[in-house]
Amino acid sequence: MENTLTLTNEWDKTFPKSDKVDHKKVTFPNRYGITLAADLYTPKNASGKLAAIAVCGPFGAVKEQAAGLYAQTMAERGFLTLAFDPSFTGESGGTPRYMASPDINTEDFQAAVDFLSVQDNVDAEKIGIIGICGWGGMALNTAALDTRVKATAAMTMYDMTRVNAKGYFDAEDSADARYEKKKALNAQRIVDFKAGTYALGGGVVDPLPDDAPFFVKDYYDYYKTQRGYHPRSLNSNGGWNVTGCMSFLNQPILQYANEIRSAVLVVHGEKAHSCYFSRDAYAAMVKDNPYADNKELLIIPDAVHTDLYDGGGKGAIPFDKLEGFFREHLN
Repeated sequence: MENTLTLTNEWDKTFPKSDKVDHKKVTFPNRYGITLAADLYTPKNASGKLAAIAVCGPFGAVKEQAAGLYAQTMAERGFLTLAFDPSFTGESGGTPRYMASPDINTEDFQAAVDFLSVQDNVDAEKIGIIGICGWGGMALNTAALDTRVKATAAMTMYDMTRVNAKGYFDAEDSADARYEKKKALNAQRIVDFKAGTYALGGGVVDPLPDDAPFFVKDYYDYYKTQRGYHPRSLNSNGGWNVTGCMSFLNQPILQYANEIRSAVLVVHGEKAHSCYFSRDAYAAMVKDNPYADNKELLIIPDAVHTDLYDGGGKGAIPFDKLEGFFREHLN
């Protein structure tokens, strides 16, 4: 089921290595036969079967960035954790490169649950997931589909289907705007087919224009500086293919979020440009949901979007809250 991947052996994360956990590279296949690469973090001197958490995101990042930081920190707190690269990105397999799919990327989370479920040191009844940024939306989609997931945390969440179909702040939410977007993407498909390759859309803009919107400056401050730059990160470099997210236009991922029975914690920064994604997703998730009592929306005062990637130098990631949430619901 698995293909052989070439994995980096040296520590090449954007955060320092902890002496409180054991780390190793692992691989596992998803349902589509794509082999995923991951970092497995285990608390030192752990014994018995542990509660486990799979982590992914942000959208266009790699496991050496925010996902790895979350995974290592939660392992320091006693959980076995797995930070993985999505299909078509990072060290994971899948060609062509730099594609995204609401279906395949949800499957990536489920494949991580498959892997964790069969580990000798994992309690298969105590598995949770953490999704960051666009992977927060994927995590909620996974929670709506995968009954094995007992607890989900969506951090600084994007609904990638909504932003692709409606634009930022829903400013392009019209049939005409979507038609023009689809027209341009389909024209690009012909260009790519003739060329025999896929044009890249470009990562975070560099150099940063003086008149760049705040959220672009926010991304630049993470992906294009020593704070978060990584050579394998799409956002730090050439970005997704121009047509890479095309299928997000008409495949909403949160259709059945209000049928999620397991526990969900949605966390967002008060000053994040993206906060409306979490507020709206949470409201839709609890509306008419008989299992709303184990759902929570936590707004972090003064935090912007990327503060929940690495703390933003001000400890914005509520790790104590995350630990308590997973201890309660992975019991």
